[in-house]
Amino acid sequence: MALSVKLQTGTLTLSLAPPVSDYQADDLFGFAQRRNPKRAFLFVSKVLGRHIPVAPSQMRAAMNALAARIPLDLPGPVVVIGMAETAVALGAGIQQALSRTRNDTLYLCTTRHPLPAPIFLEFREEHSHATQQVLHYPQAVSHQELLKMGRSLVLVDDEASTGKTFANLVTALQEKGKDSFERIIVTTLTDWSAGQAAAQLGARASQASLLEGQWHWEANHSPPPEMPAVDVVGTGSWQANCAYDWGRLGVQTHTLPELAAQLDVQAHERILVLGTGEFVWLPFLLAESLEQIGAQVHFSATTRSPIALGHSIQRSYALHDNYGQGIANFLYNVDPSAYDRIFLCTETPPALLDTSLVASLQAKVVEFYP
Repeated sequence: MALSVKLQTGTLTLSLAPPVSDYQADDLFGFAQRRNPKRAFLFVSKVLGRHIPVAPSQMRAAMNALAARIPLDLPGPVVVIGMAETAVALGAGIQQALSRTRNDTLYLCTTRHPLPAPIFLEFREEHSHATQQVLHYPQAVSHQELLKMGRSLVLVDDEASTGKTFANLVTALQEKGKDSFERIIVTTLTDWSAGQAAAQLGARASQASLLEGQWHWEANHSPPPEMPAVDVVGTGSWQANCAYDWGRLGVQTHTLPELAAQLDVQAHERILVLGTGEFVWLPFLLAESLEQIGAQVHFSATTRSPIALGHSIQRSYALHDNYGQGIANFLYNVDPSAYDRIFLCTETPPALLDTSLVASLQAKVVEFYP
């Protein structure tokens, strides 16, 4: 099956493989023009809660469906790594799903906001608007042991086109002496690599996805959109407390913060829960808990990803980042009039949030670590 879409700077054509899950292309993504000359197009996920607000139950269903495609016989311990910023929540959801049937899983996510803790390695996501990523060494001794003894590695991202980012991460792990993984599972919602993302990692690697295919990009003569300067790694004016870790420093179990019970949401209310940057997993758990009491909930998040208006991106807010890095952030496809209340969740002090965004959304700021 083939799909084609014309964007501002060219035409994207997809060749879809026979279905590997119940999900079709239209269930998983739309399209948009990236403000990035390295790659001019974007698959805009409908199930990640990043660029399109989505019901938490839909996000959870996609997480579980993808986790179900991971082999059950993986030798343990199993180390799951989610790629910042897009797959932070997806990776956590995959690890949480695996942990329901085994107790030897560890979750780590990469980050562009290093904490005051040992950095294990650095690697590059070369086609990205923000190329540099780091992975912290786990803090808890039990988590360090899981990483040391890990026999299976599950790498999680929203999509794989060439698999180069995964290869860069695996190479960095090898350079740090962590080459004992017997199995590697390249885990993505969509796989556009024709199997190459796993193949380049050797015979021990395989892939798990909800949809497979290949893409072809044909550029026209339009100049590429200007890309804001967002390729920044560092702490900025915000310095995290390592005691408040939700994945960057290693985690096995995920607990909803007590503040969830303090929001007093009614079953009939239309609620939007927003994460900020990489801080999306605990806000997602909050959104999921509100949906489970009967509220009409959607979840989304701010991002440093610069995208042009059009196609799947119908609304856009530009804001300054709340990590104090001095870079542009964005919020897409949010119409405040569609909700009774909007909760803007933050791991940073509220004073670092963009006040114009808070005012425009008339949002209640939910500070997770006051």
